[in-house]
Amino acid sequence: MGKLFIPDIYESALGEHETEHAIAAIKDFFQNDLSTELNLTRVTAPLFVPAGTGLNDNLNGVEKPVSFGVKDLGGREMEIVHSLAKWKRVKVTEMNLNPGFGIYTDMNAIRADEELDNIHSLYVDQWDWEMAIEEQDRTVMFLKDVAARIFKCIKRTEFFIYDRWDKIKPFLPQEIKFIFADDLQKKFPNLSPKEREAEVCRKFGAVFLIGIGGKLPDGTIHDGRSPDYDDWITETGDGHRGLNGDLLVWNPILQNAFELSSMGIRVNAESLSAQLEERGCTERAELPFHKKLLSGSLSLTMGGGIGQSRLCMFLLRKAHIGEIQVSMWSDEDRAECKKHGINLL
Repeated sequence: MGKLFIPDIYESALGEHETEHAIAAIKDFFQNDLSTELNLTRVTAPLFVPAGTGLNDNLNGVEKPVSFGVKDLGGREMEIVHSLAKWKRVKVTEMNLNPGFGIYTDMNAIRADEELDNIHSLYVDQWDWEMAIEEQDRTVMFLKDVAARIFKCIKRTEFFIYDRWDKIKPFLPQEIKFIFADDLQKKFPNLSPKEREAEVCRKFGAVFLIGIGGKLPDGTIHDGRSPDYDDWITETGDGHRGLNGDLLVWNPILQNAFELSSMGIRVNAESLSAQLEERGCTERAELPFHKKLLSGSLSLTMGGGIGQSRLCMFLLRKAHIGEIQVSMWSDEDRAECKKHGINLL
């Protein structure tokens, strides 16, 4: 979206007191359902990781993490996590989990370079999850199966909310639509990636868009992805590339596509080398995390993140993520939101 969006007509379905109850209800229900659906064990997670290890999420490669020195460790630098995309893989390996079993955790991050609007905040909270897989699971069919199961968890949570606050009517489709990013680019060559997402989500209601980060037929990429966690370069055997994707829904309040989750089958040694080469950052191969991966010391995994505040915002039909979480916004945006009945916490 890129800037503050004010709906033409907006009235929150729930007051602030009800909203707080509903947020807690959604988080409790969804994480228990997700844990059961995907065989995930809850673990504790770090807020910061050592700099220079390759453990932090590089996002698009240009965002600078918030960092600080630790006095009692000789000034050693730590970084507030952007996400736990790589840390989780190390954790799954250390726990020696069998294929088909995994972990989830509450991830709290600060992304100081984020462009603030209705859905982007300096503060990021999500359920980060990761599961061990086998070599034969590194397929698009396996990716689709897991994405569909996560969508079912979202559907069940939508009904759970309706059963308690019946003024919030369910409207998600029964099934999620699977589409490759390169097919979407061919269908809408004159639209931007975000405009393509809006078109397809408006039509189908819920979409899993496959192949995020790799080059499209016109040489562009649909959206940025770091080269060292999701596999976006492997050929899938059907003329496409990429073993990752974004789960998107149509948001009727914002009149736009709305990303709830990003996930993917993680790189193996071969695809990591190829992706580092394509992005021109082969020097990362010397970092501790990358050395472990290239030597085969890390488990094969699949994982992703599901936005906690975003899911609550969507299910409670809120116009701004600041109605769900406490963060920082400009005085101008706060005044504009208040003027239109958008209660920023």
